[in-house]
Amino acid sequence: MIDIAQDTAGSAIGGRVKGIPSGVHTTDEARKRLKKRYSMEARFKAYGMGAIALAATFLVLLLFTIVGSGLPAFTYNYVSVPLNLSAEKVDPANPAGASYNKIIRDGLKAELPFASDRKNRRVLYSLVSSGANVTLQKQAIADPSILGGTGPVAIPLSDFADLYVKGLITKKTEIVTSSAATVSGTDGQVTITAQKPEFEQILAALKTYYDREIELLTGKIEARGRSEISVKTKIAGLETRLANEKDPLVAQRLTSEVEGNKAALVKIINALEKQKAELVTLHGHLANIGTGGTLNANMPSFFVEVNGGTIKAEKVTPTSVTGTAFIPLSTDAAVPAGQWGVEELETPESFRKFSDKEIAYTDYLVSKGTVANEWNSIFFKSGASREPEMAGIWGAAVGSFWTMLVTLSLSFPIGVSAAIYLEEFAPKNRWTHLIEVNINNLAAVPSIVFGLLGLAVFLNVFGLPRSAPVVGGMVLALMTLPTIIIASRAALQAVPPSIREAALGVGASRLQAVFHHVLPLAMPGILTGTIIGMAQALGETAPLLMIGMVAFIVDIPASPVDPSTVLPVQIFMWADFPEPAFQQKTSAAIMVLLGFLISMNAIAIVLRKRFERRW
Repeated sequence: MIDIAQDTAGSAIGGRVKGIPSGVHTTDEARKRLKKRYSMEARFKAYGMGAIALAATFLVLLLFTIVGSGLPAFTYNYVSVPLNLSAEKVDPANPAGASYNKIIRDGLKAELPFASDRKNRRVLYSLVSSGANVTLQKQAIADPSILGGTGPVAIPLSDFADLYVKGLITKKTEIVTSSAATVSGTDGQVTITAQKPEFEQILAALKTYYDREIELLTGKIEARGRSEISVKTKIAGLETRLANEKDPLVAQRLTSEVEGNKAALVKIINALEKQKAELVTLHGHLANIGTGGTLNANMPSFFVEVNGGTIKAEKVTPTSVTGTAFIPLSTDAAVPAGQWGVEELETPESFRKFSDKEIAYTDYLVSKGTVANEWNSIFFKSGASREPEMAGIWGAAVGSFWTMLVTLSLSFPIGVSAAIYLEEFAPKNRWTHLIEVNINNLAAVPSIVFGLLGLAVFLNVFGLPRSAPVVGGMVLALMTLPTIIIASRAALQAVPPSIREAALGVGASRLQAVFHHVLPLAMPGILTGTIIGMAQALGETAPLLMIGMVAFIVDIPASPVDPSTVLPVQIFMWADFPEPAFQQKTSAAIMVLLGFLISMNAIAIVLRKRFERRW
């Protein structure tokens, strides 16, 4: 008996008992299934981590793009020009009546006296904002201490001048020179002759331009040659059909087509000959590039800085440059090595809206230390404007404030009251069930539908003012109500039934139990849902477009019935403007709006953590 027991135990330890099969979890197939399951779990975790990493990458890329584009808009460049604000020019008793535009122009002429003719003065005046006179007038009215003398006053540059100073118009590259140079004059056409071949880089840029133009022109000639063959083939086919055509009407139509194609063929041949002649000319220029060439507006611009002046290169050889002196030279004396240089403007003049002369004048003002980068208070204090440098978000921000105030005043009491009734007092029947289903469905309705409702009812039926925050607030209140009702009901359901039962047990009425005990405990959740709903409403655009809040409003709204716009709509309008400065302001306004949304969501989280109750 003892031996039998030992044998049985030994067999059990080895995993086998006579007459009993081994366990299903210890076979090789089971191990393979287990390994496969672990592999699937590992892959699923990897997929999840990859999805999170991809989403985080796109989020960082989005934020980086917005912040990188919007940060320059928070500062602006101002030029300090001595302006004559004496009593002779500005009446202290009536500072608003002065001709500030003329005062600014006189100050600019005194600062750059060499811009003497009408054309140069027009370029000079374009460097400052067209709204600089309004800005100066506001300064004089707000701070009369600047009146009565001739002192430097900061006025905003134009939008393109500001972008250029920030380095957003064209990239500038310094070309180092190592030899002395002689100068032929100080104004007009000036020639700079170096002792060594200092201008090989300019010739290299010219060669690159010729190569690119030859390649493009060759492609155009080939395409036009194919068009010539195609039209000739078509004419031959039409003439063959015409020779065999018996119907006079069809023959007349074919004759007309043949004549039209022959006329088109003549135009193609003429254009082809012209392009071939241009190609021959370009090849000739390229063959003689070693002896020099002529620059044009379709290639990078080059400035020669010498003797305090700026010369735009127009003709170049390996050892000399001839061009127009945008900034006159102080002297025509020879220049020692290291005392002069060349600047390359990477973007060709024809590809930008800021000319070479404007760049030269702006560089001159910067070199004198009169241009300073300051906080862009205009962006935060002004309303809408057609001029990028004068446009601001304050009007849209005030409009958003009035709209959100109306939205909160309507949606919060109505939404919370509806949630309390449905959750605490309404009978549980199919009618209340139908109402609950419809509330849940309304939360998924596209926002533009609420805009159509506001257009049809609030504007067309009730005749409320168009573009007014009161209408926008009512529309957004309708859109926000389902979110607040759903969140409020969830908060009320989270309160334990024991709270209600205890209140009723000590003699409180149903109304007292809800308002004195249940509602205070549910209020953190209700406030959280309300803030989330308001944040959603703050970012809405589509419903407000339908009720006319896309209008161009310059004035700051003083009440909910004044015409205005809101931040999301302002962003939408700026994004559609072609000026580069408006693109910056679009990103900056997005940053401001995101700041509001993040703040509201942060408040919701703080409220939830601060007042949350656990039972």
